[in-house]
Amino acid sequence: MLVRHGVISTLGQLTSHSPSSSTVIRRQQFLVRTLCGSRTYLPKLTRAMSSTSEADAESVLRTVTPSLDPKRHKGQAGKIAVIGGCREYTGAPYFAAISALKIGADLSHVFCTKDAAPVIKSYSPELIVHPVLEESYTISQFSEEEKRKVQDKVIGEVDKWMERFDCLVIGPGLGRDPFLLECASKIMLLAKKFNVPFVVDGDGLFLVTNSIDLVNSYPLAVLTPNVNEYKRLVQRVLNCEVDEENAEDQLRSLAKQIGGVTILRKGKSDLISNGEIVKSVSIYGSPRRCGGQGDILSGGVAVFLSWAQQLKSDPESPSESPVILGCIAASGLLRKAASLAFTKHKRSTLTSDIIECLGESLEEICPAS
Repeated sequence: MLVRHGVISTLGQLTSHSPSSSTVIRRQQFLVRTLCGSRTYLPKLTRAMSSTSEADAESVLRTVTPSLDPKRHKGQAGKIAVIGGCREYTGAPYFAAISALKIGADLSHVFCTKDAAPVIKSYSPELIVHPVLEESYTISQFSEEEKRKVQDKVIGEVDKWMERFDCLVIGPGLGRDPFLLECASKIMLLAKKFNVPFVVDGDGLFLVTNSIDLVNSYPLAVLTPNVNEYKRLVQRVLNCEVDEENAEDQLRSLAKQIGGVTILRKGKSDLISNGEIVKSVSIYGSPRRCGGQGDILSGGVAVFLSWAQQLKSDPESPSESPVILGCIAASGLLRKAASLAFTKHKRSTLTSDIIECLGESLEEICPAS
């Protein structure tokens, strides 16, 4: 039907760099939605996922982003939970959670410590905040048996919600308190039990680097290391130093050695691998490297991964890994939003400015109407 209307052939001819492509694509996508129903046409990802390394992030974004359908109910566009936030770090979990909402998730939860909860709640009433995590200093006078009971209570509180979530983000603002890290490790095991995908970032990567078994051979795990976090992972798993001349091969080996988890290595070009393929995303971007952009990325991966997972039930769904698609989409959108924010604010660009540009950036690529 789409071939008859000439839509597929025309879409295939456009590139993301064509000056007039944005307006034309918007009009064509409106026609496609009219002809095909509630979900935007799933374009073939031949260019986006070809054998070459660079992914066509905009094509992936158009593929995995669902159209806005009034028949859908609350929660169908994604229910995300962030595990993190302690008395020292409250910004990171907020950035990850609010970014998920700004991109299009319906519900975003934060499981944090009691000290962090009022602060995070004050940032936005949009977030559902659970003050259930505990730090060592609050239970320092407890016996080992009492500490075990506290831990069981923490895990029990998360367990009540686990089946409702489409994806977790574990680590933003978590800190390195031993008791908190132990609780986070139990939550990872719980997520694996329910086959819930999770993204590991920030201090969660510190935990995983020292306990690789937590994610080993779990295909729904995503690690998002920065330069230093990646260096520690390579040293721990491959027992060598980072090899920039053979970056793609080394990343593939690292992901394969951890049993096929997906690793999104952040950098000038983001590199993504699950041990089989390697994709890079280098479009857009910003020279302003303000802290917190990794938190936006982790929240974005959670949303796009959950959307890509939903495509599996579609007969025209792409054959590529939903986890890989989610990483490509999140990387591309963050880079576009960072670029847009930088054009507006230049040197004064903050993470909050980038978050405010997420919706506008996604709308340019995947217009709602």
